[in-house]
Amino acid sequence: MTTYHVPYSTTTLEFDLLPGMRGRVVESKRMPPLEDVPATVDAALAEPVNSPPLRDLARPGDSVCIVFTDATRACPDDLLIPPILHELEQAGVRDEDITLLCGIGMHRPSTHAEKVAKLGKAVVERYRVIDNEPQNPAALVDLGEVNGIPLSVHKAAYDADVLIATGIVEPHQYAGYSGGRKTVAVGAAGEALIAYSHGPRFIDDPHTRLGQIEGNPFHEAITEAALRAGLRFILNVVLDDNGRVVRVMAGEPVETHRRLVKFARQMYEVAIPQQVDIAIGGVGFPKDANLYQASRAPSYLHFAPTPVVRPGGYYITPARCQEGAGEGVGEQRFLAAMRDAPDVHFILDDARANGYPPGGQRAFVMAKVLEQCRVIIVGSECPEIVAACKMIPAQTMDEALRTVATDLGSELDVLIVPHALLTLPIVTK
Repeated sequence: MTTYHVPYSTTTLEFDLLPGMRGRVVESKRMPPLEDVPATVDAALAEPVNSPPLRDLARPGDSVCIVFTDATRACPDDLLIPPILHELEQAGVRDEDITLLCGIGMHRPSTHAEKVAKLGKAVVERYRVIDNEPQNPAALVDLGEVNGIPLSVHKAAYDADVLIATGIVEPHQYAGYSGGRKTVAVGAAGEALIAYSHGPRFIDDPHTRLGQIEGNPFHEAITEAALRAGLRFILNVVLDDNGRVVRVMAGEPVETHRRLVKFARQMYEVAIPQQVDIAIGGVGFPKDANLYQASRAPSYLHFAPTPVVRPGGYYITPARCQEGAGEGVGEQRFLAAMRDAPDVHFILDDARANGYPPGGQRAFVMAKVLEQCRVIIVGSECPEIVAACKMIPAQTMDEALRTVATDLGSELDVLIVPHALLTLPIVTK
């Protein structure tokens, strides 16, 4: 009997399928990790795409803002930020003219320990490091509208003479692929932009899908927002399933991101012959710290170009969820929307009629998943919250699989996706 493995927090969960279940493992294409990431980052900064190097782009007296990713993103900012700061130092930019802005979006503010983990102790002690304030109008700049979306960005980003962003390019449920402009356009945005760009009109649009860039209204909106904010330079990475850096590029935001997406497609997108009865999607640390983030695994698999699971099937995700639904404003809104609604159809109808605040989009997305399939969360430390959110808690994988077998029978096709946020299964028929 084959033993399967999926991430669970910082460890690995092992399990066997039940008799009669036919398993298939799908992973991203293996690419050799970079042997010397710091040297590669230095090389990318020395020869950026369609841009002069930062040491030539910035000048003494310039104010600089670097927007970096928050603790829910696996971007290795500790390897990216120090080289950027070195370039700025070479350009003659003073320490006091540099602000590092954590792009938390609508997530909770980052802790001091998370800032140190992201940037390194030396950086945190030497430079000004702040969080985005999406609900503080005094901290935001109005950037007008595009496609009816009110655009905004944190003042520290807008007021900077040079605006820089880090990021990770990977499949994204709304943007098609993350990275590029998204760290600024969403991470450093105000609540209204996040609300509108994550609204029902966008999520219901068939072009707002994983892996889709062209014609994607969400991607178009965040591109415009970042350009109006003045984003001039990005340093982005692509990671493999084990979180190792396989590609680094720096330079002008649009073309740099386009080239990284082209590379990422070759690695992340994997063909599968047909839909399945069960998809087991792994998440692992840090995404499985709360249900808000962990639920991305079933929604990513469901919002592939073709849903991975047949209607009536099951998504299973092991997730520790030690933070419950999540501690941020958005996460708590997700919890309230899921918990307080009588059923998933109410969530969908109410959202389409009345909209929702940021955070509510995750409830809308999960309601769309649950409208067609069921979701089981394995190993959660908050089973009562899982159940309140209309998902099924299970202590073990064996319990989860037996739940499905009781419902659908034992002869089932099972897709195991150890890294569900970094593998995009493409159904070929």
